[in-house]
Amino acid sequence: MYLPKQFDHPEHAPTIMREHPFASVVTTDDSGFPFVTHIPLKLDEEGGKPVRLLGHCARGNPLWRYLQQRPLALACFMGPQAYMSPQVYPDIQRVPTWCYLAVQARVEVRLLDGDEAKDALLKQLIQDHEPVYASQWRGLPEDYTHKMLQGITTFEMHIVDLQCSVKLNQHRPEAHQAMASAYAAGTSQEQGLARWMQRLGLV
Repeated sequence: MYLPKQFDHPEHAPTIMREHPFASVVTTDDSGFPFVTHIPLKLDEEGGKPVRLLGHCARGNPLWRYLQQRPLALACFMGPQAYMSPQVYPDIQRVPTWCYLAVQARVEVRLLDGDEAKDALLKQLIQDHEPVYASQWRGLPEDYTHKMLQGITTFEMHIVDLQCSVKLNQHRPEAHQAMASAYAAGTSQEQGLARWMQRLGLV
């Protein structure tokens, strides 16, 4: 990741990963060409530190086989992002840019076998996204849940390196107030950036 010093904020990586769990997992296929899969990942932390990601894919997706053969991969998370107009500056000798939040995690992958491990992982995802569904999942017939579990492959990804870019024009304080006002009145992505400007104390 291209990461200028002023945008390097690893302390915000866990928040971005939790709030935007739909990740892009990058590995390589059998020819060596990049293979990208878009899946939700569950962040697991120890002492507030991100240590692993948990996920699953359909058995028909070759991702699990690529990860088994080549267990080093990259998990990418994208937070809010939007165009920034040069009109936020008090002078005209400026250019447009793009503001965004992104995390890249280099991971080592281990496949998880057996219905028990798969069920435990799915319950963690259910707890994150729809806790009320947990009782319905537990109440399904065993032969049905076994069939569903056979149709997926689950894995854990141990984080070996983490990079986080929070690019909000921090080095241009003369534009912050106008940026925040413009983003707050914009799209959901822009409003997300405005909230992050507040989190960072830029406005």
